[in-house]
Amino acid sequence: KSSTFYYPMWLAYATGVLEEAGFQVKLLDAPAKRLSADVVRRIAADFAPRLLVLDTSTPSIYSDIAIGEQIKQQTGAFVVLVGPHPSALPEETLRISPYIDALARREYEYTVLELARLLQEKGTNCSPRQLSAVKGLSFQGDGLIHHNPERELVRDLDRLPFVSKVYRKHLDYHDYFYAHSKKPIVTIISGRGCPHQCVYCVYPQTFSSRRLRNRSIGNVVDEIEYILENFPGLQEIMFEDDTLTIDKRRVRELAGEIRRRGLKFSWSANSRADVDLETMILARQAGCRLFCVGVESGEQRVLDAMKKRLKVERIRQFFRDAKKAGIMIHGCFLLGTPGETRESLEKTLQLAKELEPDTAQFFPIMVYPGTEAYAWAEKNGYLTTRDFRRWLTEEGLHNCVVSKPQLSSEELVAFCDRARREFYLRPSYVAAKALQAVTSPAEFARLAKGGKTLAKHLLRSAVLKQEDKKRSCG
Repeated sequence: KSSTFYYPMWLAYATGVLEEAGFQVKLLDAPAKRLSADVVRRIAADFAPRLLVLDTSTPSIYSDIAIGEQIKQQTGAFVVLVGPHPSALPEETLRISPYIDALARREYEYTVLELARLLQEKGTNCSPRQLSAVKGLSFQGDGLIHHNPERELVRDLDRLPFVSKVYRKHLDYHDYFYAHSKKPIVTIISGRGCPHQCVYCVYPQTFSSRRLRNRSIGNVVDEIEYILENFPGLQEIMFEDDTLTIDKRRVRELAGEIRRRGLKFSWSANSRADVDLETMILARQAGCRLFCVGVESGEQRVLDAMKKRLKVERIRQFFRDAKKAGIMIHGCFLLGTPGETRESLEKTLQLAKELEPDTAQFFPIMVYPGTEAYAWAEKNGYLTTRDFRRWLTEEGLHNCVVSKPQLSSEELVAFCDRARREFYLRPSYVAAKALQAVTSPAEFARLAKGGKTLAKHLLRSAVLKQEDKKRSCG
C-alpha cells in the first residue's frame, strides 16, 4: 500500500556464492522489472539452466510452483524452491507438484552450491542416494520425499561475497523503494539471526534462526565503501538486519569506523525501541537518518503476549531520545496478535499519535507457517482459510486470515484503514510535512511517492464502504 519493493537479497547472496565458484548464473527479479510470465519463460528458454532456484512465499506458493513447472518442462532444469515457506513446510510443499525436484531449507547459499556441483558432475537425473549427501535439502525420489540433515548455519559471514556486487551486475537499483527511505537505496545486512522471541516474526523462526551472527565491522564498512563508489546518485543505504541495534556497543563501533574513514552518506536500519540516547547520537553523527521500529502495540498486556519483552514506557523514552538525537522513526504497529481487543486497538492508535513517528504503518497480523503465531491461530481455530492462495486479496495485497470471535478479520482491516487516515490526516501531521517539503525536498519526495499509493488505497476503501452502506440500506 506504500509502493515498497524489496531487494531479492537471499537470491543475490546465492548468486554471488555460485559465481565465485565459477558457475554461470542469471539472477532475474521479474516483479521488479514488471516482466510477464511469458517473458520469463522466454528468458529461461534462452538461458537453458540446469538448475532453477525459485524464491517463494506463503501467499505466492502455488503461482511460483506453476512457473517452476513450466520452466522445467521447457528446459529440463532441476527445480529447487527456497524461502521461509518451504523451510517451514517442506513435506507439504513438495507434495504440491511432482515437477518440483527439491527445496533448500533455511539459509541456502551453500546447499545450492553443493547441489550445483553435484548436478554438474552427475547431470540433472541424480539418484536419491547421490542427492542424500546434500545437507539442508529435501527432495523427491523413487516416489518418496526425503529430508536430509540440516545444514550448519554460516558462522563466518565475512566469507560471503558482497551482496551489493551482485545487485550491480544483475539488478537495477532504481527499481527498489522503501516508503521510509530515500530513493535510490541499496540494502545490505551486517548480521543474520535475531535472539528475541517475538511470536510473529517469520525469518528468525523459520529461516535465519534466533542465533545472532555478525560480520566484522571492517567487512561491513568495506562494502559500504564499495557501494558509495559504484552506485551513482545513491541516496541511502539500509541495514536490513532483523535488528541492527541488538548490540549497542557494536552500533557505536560501526559508527566510529564510518567516521574514521571519513564516509559521508545517509543510512537507516531496523531497530528495537530500546536504544539509548548516547548510541543514537553517535549513530546520527555517522549519518544515521532513520530507524524502522516495531512498536506493535500500545497495550502492555498485548506486548507481553507476543513476547516483545519491551515496556510501553521504554518505547516512549526511545522516541523522546530519537527526537533529541535527530533520528527519524518509521513506526510499525501490528494489530490482531494474541490478547488483542477493541480497547487495545484504540490504545495503539492513541500511542501512535502521541509518539509522532515520521511515518507509520498499521497492519493486521500475518501468521506464517512455522511461527508461534501461526500455531496459536491454528490451535484456536482463528484461521479463516488454510488455502494459501486466499492469503492475497484480488488486487494482490495481503489478506487478513486471522479472525477471532471477539475481533473479526474484517474489523482488523477496517481499523487499520481508519488508523492510517487518522494518523496521516491530522492537521499537525499535515503541517509538519508541509514544512518538511520546504526544508527537505528529498524527504518530501520520498513521502509523496508512498503517500500517493496509500491515498489511492484509502480512497478506494472509502468508496467501497459507501457502496456497502448503500446496499445494506437498500
